Amino acid sequence: MKEHSGAPARGEILKVIAGLPIIGAAVAAIGSIAEAADNKAQFKYQDKPGPGGAKCSQCRFFKAPHGCSIVTGTIRPDGWCIAWARRVGGVKRRQPMMRTSASSIT
Repeated sequence: MKEHSGAPARGEILKVIAGLPIIGAAVAAIGSIAEAADNKAQFKYQDKPGPGGAKCSQCRFFKAPHGCSIVTGTIRPDGWCIAWARRVGGVKRRQPMMRTSASSIT
């Protein structure tokens, strides 16, 4: 019989080494989730209008009713952050349909 010297076997060492990239990826994913959850601080988001009365509801990144393409979490339409950019073309609204009477069509 072979006597165990107390040192780890080569197979055990290889298993540990093979698992390191998986552990590293899991730690990186947890870190990026934590950063994404806290990006209100990164963009200095506030629940009140910014300079010149700028509001999230006037920003190109605002997604009604309470979302944003950049800042995560619930966003107030009257809030503001440093990523604010004026919405081009104003608020998108539906155009009313033109009504025509049957007698006008010949």
